[in-house]
Amino acid sequence: MHCRNFILNSILGIFFFFSINSYTQSSASKFSTQELLGKKTPTLEGNGYKLRKEASRAFLKMKKHAAKDGINIKVVSSYRSNSHQNRIWTRKYKRFRKQGFAPMKTIEKIIQYSTIPGTSRHHWGTDLDIIDGNQKRPRNVLLQRNFNPKGAYRKLKIWMDKHAHTYGFYLVYTNKKNRRGFKYEPWHYTYAPLSVPMLKAYNKLNISEELKNDIILGSDYFSEEFIKKYIFENILDINPKLLL
Repeated sequence: MHCRNFILNSILGIFFFFSINSYTQSSASKFSTQELLGKKTPTLEGNGYKLRKEASRAFLKMKKHAAKDGINIKVVSSYRSNSHQNRIWTRKYKRFRKQGFAPMKTIEKIIQYSTIPGTSRHHWGTDLDIIDGNQKRPRNVLLQRNFNPKGAYRKLKIWMDKHAHTYGFYLVYTNKKNRRGFKYEPWHYTYAPLSVPMLKAYNKLNISEELKNDIILGSDYFSEEFIKKYIFENILDINPKLLL
């Protein structure tokens, strides 16, 4: 039985690899700049979450499978618009500045976990943050310790490690040693058949110029050097399987 499951997962993995490469070649140019920056809302669907149709359908299949194994995959965050991300950024920026941090130090603290508006993967309708709704909810759900061996969501983490890729979902910010940028987020998954070509299209944008058109607290400190480093570390230093 284990051998048969291994062979099946291997076949699915190979099929997914060739499918995603084909999708990347044909779809990278179909996403508008406004969509990629979160300024134009794509067609979304979902009950309690918002994802693009293809991602949503895959998510529901994965959720159904998980339910059979006693896990209730619950989404706590999915699509976020540019303005929504800007509100998150503004709230954190004001809080850290009030605590006495200098502007650049404030920005550095924010980008440990939160993106600059216009650079979030959550703008794409492909990414989601998840927990196990069958477990007693900790006071703060999106913390690394909740997914550790003694954490409330450890069972979810083990299940996702084993099955998520068969539905096209991959962890974005891994705990790989020496990975830079955003901290490890064991709750953040992306639907790769869509997000891989979207990242390819996003990389063709002049992000520094795009950010100059927006009102973002602290943006006066977004030097060309800072943005270049931010893109290299925070946007591109992710799960290698998402960089096909």
